[in-house]
Amino acid sequence: MARSKPILIGIAIVIFVLLVGFPLFNTQHFLALSLLIMAASFFPFMISFSQKKVLSRELVVVAILAAIAAVSRVPFASIPSVQPTTFVIIISAIVLGPQSGFVIGALAAIVSNLFLGHGPWTPWQMYAWGMIGLTAGFLSKTWIMQSKIGRCIYGFIVGIAFGWIMNLWFVVGVMQDLNWPAILLYYSSSFYFDLAHAVCNVFFLWVFSSSWMKIIERFKVKYGLFQRIG
Repeated sequence: MARSKPILIGIAIVIFVLLVGFPLFNTQHFLALSLLIMAASFFPFMISFSQKKVLSRELVVVAILAAIAAVSRVPFASIPSVQPTTFVIIISAIVLGPQSGFVIGALAAIVSNLFLGHGPWTPWQMYAWGMIGLTAGFLSKTWIMQSKIGRCIYGFIVGIAFGWIMNLWFVVGVMQDLNWPAILLYYSSSFYFDLAHAVCNVFFLWVFSSSWMKIIERFKVKYGLFQRIG
């Protein structure tokens, strides 16, 4: 786990530089960039697998949770910013660790967009949800994630942060004349959508987080999963 932390942080930094530094590539070749992010998110897993530290059933669990996170977004597509995807990512990362959280977050975005439609926003969603899972995993042993109130506070904060990151793709990739008044106006116009996401996270975390954590933890202990990696 200690070895994977710098790798995960390094990958997150590289992906962010790609997203911000190459707006033309991001806009016109978003699918290629999405696949690149997905490959990068699996890089720590591949290292552990080459060292025979990852079991096939662990990869299956990650894939199942990513599918749940992705599919749970589809029924709520008609309600902007309201979906349980972020909740599933956070809970999965708390139990399984930051490495799994990052992968689940990135996969949830690209898989759900198979149903909802891909676009230049897909790589940014992969990064945003991946970072939410990564951070939740790093904080899994702290008071923030071990208490229901702490989880709700985290869910509210990342709900707002997710919207800010998604706003950034528009600023970098679409806006022609970058100036602070225009940027602030665009960010302020998304406030109610970001707030809806944050409140939705708090609701799901308050009502379902304890039971979901127990269920995933039970599978983890019963089958001896993720005992060597985070």
